[in-house]
Amino acid sequence: MLGRPKPGESEDDLLLFQQQFLTAGTSPAAKVVNKRKVQSQNADRIPVNAVPRDTVTLEGLPDLPPSLMPAPPKKSKAGAVKFQGDDSEEQMDLQDQHITAVLSKIIERDTRASPISLPVSTGLPFPKVFHRSEVQSEVKLVSGKKSIFAQKLAAKKAAEATRSVPSFRGFSAWTEVSQEQRSAPPQVTEVSEKEQSTDGGSGERLGGELSPQESQKIHEENVARLQAMPKEEIVEERNNLLAWLDPSLVAFLKSRKSGVSCSEGAKDKMESCKTEKTHEEDQIHSHLMRQSGASPTEEEPMDQKPTEDDIPLKPEKGWVHMDVPEYEKLKWMKDLPKPRRRKTNEEMQARFSFHGDLIPPGVDLPLHLGLHHHGEQPEQAGYSLQELFHLARSQVIQQRTLALQTLARIIQKAKAGDFSSLLKYSILRMLLDAGLLFLLRFSLDDSVENVIAACVQALKALLVSPFDEEYLDRTFCWYLGASVFPLRPNEAEEDDEDEEEEEPKSKENENSKSKEDKKADPDVARADAVKGLLKMKVLHRLRYILEVVRPISSVTLDILEILTRIARHSSEACNEILRCPRLLDTIVSEFLPSTWKIQTPRTGEPMTSTHGVPIAAAMKLTRVLACAGRNMSAVLLNKHNMKERIGRFVAEDPCDLPLERKGAFALSIEALRLWAVAANYGQACDLYKDLYPALMKMLQTQPKLTSQPMEDSLLYGFYMQRAEVLICLLINITNSAGCTAELQAQVISSSRDQVGHIPPPPLDWSHVAGIKPFLEACVKGCLKEVNCPATWSKVRQLTATYIIYLGTYYSKLIQQPSYRPVDCLEELEQFCSATLFPFLSLPVLESMFEDLRSHSALCNPRSCHPGPETVHSLVSLGFAGRESPLSLLGSTSPFAFLTAMLYLLNTISSVHKGLTEKCSSVLHSKGLRDYLVHSCRGSPPIHHRSAWLLRHEFHFQYFVLQLASKAITISPQVTRQTPLYHYVAVALLSQLLPGSEHLAHELLSKLTFNQDMIPEGKSGGPEAEDLSCILQLRADGDAAEQVHCNPTRGTLLGAAFKQLPTIRAHYLDHFTHVQPAVSRSKTFYTGQNHLVQSVLLPDMTGTLLPADWAFLPLINLYDQVNREEMKGKTVESLAANLVDMVTSCLQWALLLEAWRGELLQGLPLAAKLARLVCVFLTGSNLFLEPGIHDYMTALLLIYCQCKKMDFLDLSAPLPGLTSFQDLYVRLLEQFESVSFGDQLFGCFLLLPLQRRFSTQLRQAVFVEHVSVLRTLGVQLKQLPIPLENYTHPAETCLDLLRQYFKTLVTGTLRLSWCPVLYVVAVAHVNNFIFSQEAVDEVFDAARKSMLRKSYLLTDEALRRHLLHFKLPNVESPCGFDMYEQLPLMRRRWMQKVLGDLIAPEVRLEAQ
Repeated sequence: MLGRPKPGESEDDLLLFQQQFLTAGTSPAAKVVNKRKVQSQNADRIPVNAVPRDTVTLEGLPDLPPSLMPAPPKKSKAGAVKFQGDDSEEQMDLQDQHITAVLSKIIERDTRASPISLPVSTGLPFPKVFHRSEVQSEVKLVSGKKSIFAQKLAAKKAAEATRSVPSFRGFSAWTEVSQEQRSAPPQVTEVSEKEQSTDGGSGERLGGELSPQESQKIHEENVARLQAMPKEEIVEERNNLLAWLDPSLVAFLKSRKSGVSCSEGAKDKMESCKTEKTHEEDQIHSHLMRQSGASPTEEEPMDQKPTEDDIPLKPEKGWVHMDVPEYEKLKWMKDLPKPRRRKTNEEMQARFSFHGDLIPPGVDLPLHLGLHHHGEQPEQAGYSLQELFHLARSQVIQQRTLALQTLARIIQKAKAGDFSSLLKYSILRMLLDAGLLFLLRFSLDDSVENVIAACVQALKALLVSPFDEEYLDRTFCWYLGASVFPLRPNEAEEDDEDEEEEEPKSKENENSKSKEDKKADPDVARADAVKGLLKMKVLHRLRYILEVVRPISSVTLDILEILTRIARHSSEACNEILRCPRLLDTIVSEFLPSTWKIQTPRTGEPMTSTHGVPIAAAMKLTRVLACAGRNMSAVLLNKHNMKERIGRFVAEDPCDLPLERKGAFALSIEALRLWAVAANYGQACDLYKDLYPALMKMLQTQPKLTSQPMEDSLLYGFYMQRAEVLICLLINITNSAGCTAELQAQVISSSRDQVGHIPPPPLDWSHVAGIKPFLEACVKGCLKEVNCPATWSKVRQLTATYIIYLGTYYSKLIQQPSYRPVDCLEELEQFCSATLFPFLSLPVLESMFEDLRSHSALCNPRSCHPGPETVHSLVSLGFAGRESPLSLLGSTSPFAFLTAMLYLLNTISSVHKGLTEKCSSVLHSKGLRDYLVHSCRGSPPIHHRSAWLLRHEFHFQYFVLQLASKAITISPQVTRQTPLYHYVAVALLSQLLPGSEHLAHELLSKLTFNQDMIPEGKSGGPEAEDLSCILQLRADGDAAEQVHCNPTRGTLLGAAFKQLPTIRAHYLDHFTHVQPAVSRSKTFYTGQNHLVQSVLLPDMTGTLLPADWAFLPLINLYDQVNREEMKGKTVESLAANLVDMVTSCLQWALLLEAWRGELLQGLPLAAKLARLVCVFLTGSNLFLEPGIHDYMTALLLIYCQCKKMDFLDLSAPLPGLTSFQDLYVRLLEQFESVSFGDQLFGCFLLLPLQRRFSTQLRQAVFVEHVSVLRTLGVQLKQLPIPLENYTHPAETCLDLLRQYFKTLVTGTLRLSWCPVLYVVAVAHVNNFIFSQEAVDEVFDAARKSMLRKSYLLTDEALRRHLLHFKLPNVESPCGFDMYEQLPLMRRRWMQKVLGDLIAPEVRLEAQ
């Protein structure tokens, strides 16, 4: 017996088994027999075994294994060719050796010569079925074996044969007819129903007239073959057919032959299965409906069972196999139901159209809009955000493009505020959280230009705010308007920084870079969208698109705007753009060429490509990059040869440039702005001498602009913008020229000392001195137009720019070696008397001051609200459209002009002291006073938009205060308003933003601590304060004032007023750590262009000084001492200078609280107390210093006034504190250590123990720090707040009540040690043990037990206090009044609780 293969055997073993089998010559267990070959072998008498066996050899196997998923075989045209002499059987046997080969020989009819007729198109969905009723009734019916249908069909064919043509012209004739039919109009191809049904589906027309004979021939051949076959073979073939056929089909054929239909059993079985299935489906449906809580009538339209009425095609009786339509399979053919409006408060999914519009739910839109799709709600039109994200990842190009375009339109409308009142959540926030940045970055790598264009459009919609750019450009020529805040999110510092041991900047930068590199892309993008895009190498892809793809002009402009927005993010982003390989080279060479071919597109058609043509957007990008720093500006000017391009587009008039007019003017204006930014660093000044004739030509045209406005408003607007930017350029060049003499002197001194120096610019004061007379004449001409409102509104901003230039010129003139004081003063007097002072007396100036309040951002905080779609990770100014005219940036805003005017008046009063009084006449305006009063009542929240707007308004306020400080001692009218100016100065100091450090330093050194600005100190203010305290004491009987203060508050205020110079010195000394920032800001404000490092402002991280800046020295000193103690050092006493600094801080706080109390109202009272507590926590005896102790007492009495104490909230979060509970625990520990029983320290400790505050604070004393009760000896009359604040309402905390009773019983709390808390504990325990309210069992058992223990006390004094307590009374020796005899209610209660324990006399009295 041959062995079988076993697991693990190789191919050689299998071949060996095969060889043994063949050698043995045994018959196989199974074999495949082809019956046709068996018959042919029997006919030829060839034995079956003669067929060679199928063997396997290694030589015949392929080298590679077969594919797991083979591809379909390719069709060969040669194999499909058949010849008449070929034997079909042989060809089939050669090609098909499988078991499923054809078992019988089939001879097909030869139809190669048969004509072919194409089907005739009709308007019916199915071919018309022949019906015997169509035959005329007079046709004679032949009786016989033929059915009535066959007789009718034969009669119909006979009738048609008489009308038909007997001859055919072959295949070509049929083809010609079919071609004619296809080209004929529809009405020609229509045929009658009879003509259509001549075929009847039998296929006889394919054979022409020979079809019946050929069919008969085939039939005769089949009959002859059956007769020649033996009976056994027929039975075998029959069995094979029955085995292959479906048993149900065989049963059907047998039933038809026997005249019986399907068996009743089978029918019943089918019906029962159908019934069970339907019942099961109904049960499942009803269960799901119960779970969802919906009724069956509220079923979704697409889930309803379709009926005949739902199907658009109505079945007819004559249709083949359509007598029983299957509606379940045709349900997708029915029309969509109309969407219904759901009366529900539940959230609904937002759907959008392709235009980005929000589609209201329930709106029935036509289907041809393409907004219906096979989604979760097919009857609802529109696409949800999730579906658009899915569509954007489609493999179909058109779908990806359409989805990205729709997302772009949705983002644009969302940022415009179209959905703010319609949707619950922010669209931008949802999109960014869903991964929009990654979708756009992925789509940007697409190879199809349409997808790239749509992705760039969406990226621009997300990043770029057109109105932001418009307003930034509009304010470029305002006072220091070129400097803006970086549009970067504020990042919270995660690591605590040591102020003393600061790391160098290089180290900090390296650490921050390493942290950013370690973060994942999603984390970076979640915090900062622009930084996330930079991390995803978006710049490299945009460079590739510009350089290689070379898209159409609209895509190119969008990319340049995207790059501009990225550059506005930060200086780091500008460096990334500069370092990106070939990006700037491509932009400068392709979009800022010096020479280009003139493109002449057809009228109304845009340029197809902007490559090789200068574009203003590219020039603007370089200007924004230059704002990031002087080094970047130098790279652009020298490496990328921007000097040549500036000269190219500035020297030639925009109308002469071979460009479209709007683009030519925009390009010229941006070139001037880039030059102005470079001149802000003292760069590109050599161009001034080279282009001096062109600049003078431009200046000479400006008087015509003001006197003769053009009819073309668009062209006039371009010329006005160009004139404003030109004057702004001259301002920066004048600043640079004014520094030349100083730099030349430094060069001379450094050459002697061999020290490095900054080279002076290549121009001096003589190059710019001649422009001033011409611009003075321009100012005079513009101010004459003030009486014409239409012309004045157009030239007001240009006039403001002229005035800023004059202020800059005179501020630099006094620093020049060639300065002649007499000539300069005469020029100023002549200019002021002839031009300036007459204008100051005009009513139009007063109307401008009256408009300040309506246009102010401080007075109207709503104007500073960010846009409707504000996302933390994507910063913008939030301008969604045109600003209202009544806003700081509105068309009627007076801030830009008045700021320029006040800047000039300050400069004139500094140069010519004699003109100060006349210059200060503007301060007499009633509108200005009204604005100043309302501007201090509140401030909007600080974010990027409000910070940018407020910065311009703060400049105006600063110049008002500067002018007022100069006129206080001169003008009596200004002197009367001094408290208002000081109030505004202190308020402005706490609101100034990064970049304005110089202004803060000026306010601190000249205005805030100026004794002339605080007239209360000279006009009896201290005495009035003492008098008001006495009157308030008599009127209110306020317990807070019952403490006799020695010295009095008035005496302390007088001493503090005299110490204002010392206080100023201490505060300036405290802020010395910000001196580098002050120096950087000073160089920018004073026009020292050679020292300016960046036009870009520092990051907007909030105000420069916190709201509690007056207490800042206390906080910093506490932090320093705390760090020393954490190192193990003990701070016993502080240096004298530190003690003086704390004293000065407390003196200034007392001055503000007494005379400028409204300034500190924004700071919570709890925060003020927390700052004062730092004095007790600093060192061990600092609070015992006489001066500090007195001022702390005075401040405590102010804060403990009833009208202020009512606003004390210790549970609210406080700035700089994690929790007040932790601070209070630290204060308790300090009191236990170093208090020495100090009454002031004890008062601060008692304030948080009032009944309305948290129970945890009282538990901290009575549970954790019980030893405090031994030394907390504050007397009842020294308590600065009413005692009732501690005793009412009654205590409800059972644990705390038990602690009260425990400390009383154990003697830990005694009246002689801690009078205040003794009274508090007795009052609460007495109220608890005699309360008869309905309470739970635990509470009831506790009060009864406590009453029993109180009655059984051996300490008679304590027992009497607990049982006979009546009301708190500070005048009483024990702090409360007592009953001489227990009230009846208490006696009855004691009788009920104590029972037999009560004394008989008390029992009788209770009865």
